Amino acid sequence: MSHLPLPLPEGAVCALIGAPGSGKSTFAARFPSTWRLNLDTYRALATDDEADQTATPVAAEIQNLLLDARLSRNLRVVVDSTNLHAHVRAGLLARVRYWQRPVLAVLFDVPLDTAQARNADRGRIVPPEIVRDLHQLLPSADQLAAEGFARVYRISEIVSPSPVEQ
Repeated sequence: MSHLPLPLPEGAVCALIGAPGSGKSTFAARFPSTWRLNLDTYRALATDDEADQTATPVAAEIQNLLLDARLSRNLRVVVDSTNLHAHVRAGLLARVRYWQRPVLAVLFDVPLDTAQARNADRGRIVPPEIVRDLHQLLPSADQLAAEGFARVYRISEIVSPSPVEQ
């Protein structure tokens, strides 16, 4: 585990926070696959289409079940979703508090133009207006700390891929 991109204590939750195209999934790929929870994956499992937003409630239930399963066993978790809405973060923080586990955030504070360009190069392109709207919801590091994240890491440029060896 020495090649992890940041220290993640046993039982900790790491919430990735940023707009589509900001580098969250590339960053998450540096962690073991069993640690990573991703709504796109669960939407795809439910509908064969990770972009099908109608499957988000089911995907969120799956994510919460897996989150609870891992936290109950004191296992590390990386939540690889946008996590841009305050109510989503509040729900995540409530679960983490219930299990009395450490929680940190990685804030992907990349410029909108960078996220838009990265998004345009992906296999599944999020409509540019959605990227823009989500980018506008980006919280500050101080806001995340006030919400209850014990530590906030800020990333302001796109992360290069270098997955963890498993």
